[in-house]
Order: sequence, then structure tokens, then C-alpha cells
Amino acid sequence: MHSLKQFAKTLKREVYALYLASKDSRTPWYAKICAAIVVAYAFSPLDLIPDPIPVLGYLDDLILVPLGIWLVIKLIPPAILADCREKAATVQEKPKNWIAATVIVVVWIALGGLTVIWIAKILKP
Repeated sequence: MHSLKQFAKTLKREVYALYLASKDSRTPWYAKICAAIVVAYAFSPLDLIPDPIPVLGYLDDLILVPLGIWLVIKLIPPAILADCREKAATVQEKPKNWIAATVIVVVWIALGGLTVIWIAKILKP
């Protein structure tokens, strides 16, 4: 359990380092875009797949976020990432991203609407 908590703490620090790297002028534009997407999703107070859904709810946290972090780390030059990791080590609290949360809510509403339309077409005589 201790190693799992340590892994989660490391992930949080890495996400914040990516946030700082996305704001750094030395970071390439394509890495900034990828970092912004990963950071927005990781800092969003809502998940694309809500955690209460059995098994699937934690898949995004266990697979998508670490995979996104890994990809972006590969895109950012090591010197920039090292600087950002040093800065991230001193941060105590992560910011919340309400824009990403809004996008996720819109996606869920759109999927719900499409499901209702699909069911209505099936049930229509």
C-alpha cells in the first residue's frame, strides 16, 4: 500500500512538472499541446469514465493518465523537464481545471442525448 501511495504522489508531481513545462517557452509547441491535454485531464475534477463505474472507472486513472504522462515526457527535452521537476517538487497542492471538467460534462450530455435518440429510433414502430 505504501508503494501505491508513493506512485500516486510521483504521478501528481510529474503532472505538475508537465504543467510547468507546458508554460515554459523552451518547450516545443507539439509537446506543449500534448502536455496541456494530459494536464487538463489529470487536473480535471471529473473523469471521462466516472470512478463509481466498477473496474472501468479506474482504468483512465491507472492507464490513460500514466500513458499520457509517459508520452509527453518523451516529447519534452530532458533539461527542461529536469528544471520543471525541481519546481514541481516544492508545490503542495495541484490546481483544478474546470474547463476540462466542463468539456467532460458536455461529452457525457452529448452521449446521453445520442443514446436517447438511438433508443427512440429502436422503439419507434
